[in-house]
Amino acid sequence: MKQIKAKIAQKRNSQIKIDTDFIRLDSALKLANLVQSGGHAKAVIQDGEVIVNGEVCEMRGKKLHIGDRFEYGLNVVEVTGA
Repeated sequence: MKQIKAKIAQKRNSQIKIDTDFIRLDSALKLANLVQSGGHAKAVIQDGEVIVNGEVCEMRGKKLHIGDRFEYGLNVVEVTGA
């Protein structure tokens, strides 16, 4: 009997550094190079494809602070201070 081996995609962890009190979610996606434009960011957020701190977030203006985490696709990004 032939065995089938499946590769399980692993999430990639990264960080973005900010030197302000917060960064908007759409800007954070662009800073992390996960989207190509603000319009792309708006679309993936409104489609419910982005998770912030464990919950689906559909607010593109959501303020992210140091310590927050967001996910898009297989990417997990933590917001850190400069």
